Amino acid sequence: MLYVVKILYSWVLPPGGLILLLLAAAVLLYRRRSRRLGTAVLTLTLLLYATCIPLVGERLIGGLEGRYPQPAPQGDMIVVLGGGATAATPDIDGRGNELGSASGRLLTAVRLHRLTGLPILFSGGQVYPDSGNEANIARRQLLGLGVEESAIRIENRSRSTRENAENTAALLREGGFKAPILVTSAFHLPRAVAEFRQAGMTVQPYPTDYTTNTGGPLRLYAGKLTPSGSAMAMTSLALKEYLGLLAVSLR
Repeated sequence: MLYVVKILYSWVLPPGGLILLLLAAAVLLYRRRSRRLGTAVLTLTLLLYATCIPLVGERLIGGLEGRYPQPAPQGDMIVVLGGGATAATPDIDGRGNELGSASGRLLTAVRLHRLTGLPILFSGGQVYPDSGNEANIARRQLLGLGVEESAIRIENRSRSTRENAENTAALLREGGFKAPILVTSAFHLPRAVAEFRQAGMTVQPYPTDYTTNTGGPLRLYAGKLTPSGSAMAMTSLALKEYLGLLAVSLR
């Protein structure tokens, strides 16, 4: 019964409800012999449906997340890329928080630091007027997690992955670091590695913050074919990364 309720919710709430309305409109147009318009609406409905189901989103993003296995860490600096932050939300020891993906990256960096003793360089600035400065917030949270101040470095001006790579590469060269371990979300890692390569820096890719069961068997059930906003967001995120990879290759 639990799964039935979840599926019903998916077809009532957006985008499922919108898909049903568009499907009804296509059927109505066919009945009124507006076949060409009906076909167009049906095609758009099917495309929308495809972008909104977990099966498609997970396959797309899984193709990114599976590109780099998680290695035994070897390097001289742990480089962490930001992924968004709030400015005014309450935290245990101040204001401002890393968003979900960035929090996962930060946690992995702390664990790698404890495993290897390597310093951490967090890269990320303030992207929007009402967002937080990612690196400044990360510094406070790293201190709160027990990382020594001497082991923390920040780069707090970057607003994009390209700027992350360029600004961080400059800091690494300035400090004499040549073998960074690059920590970011698994879906984001292929584009991040490509950007660092263009910035003239070879990195050891270290994926974290997985969004799918990457490496596991494909399980097909009703929920995989049920539309949801989260699945649509996953598809959009994956397409953004693929477009970003294309842009880097063309640059």
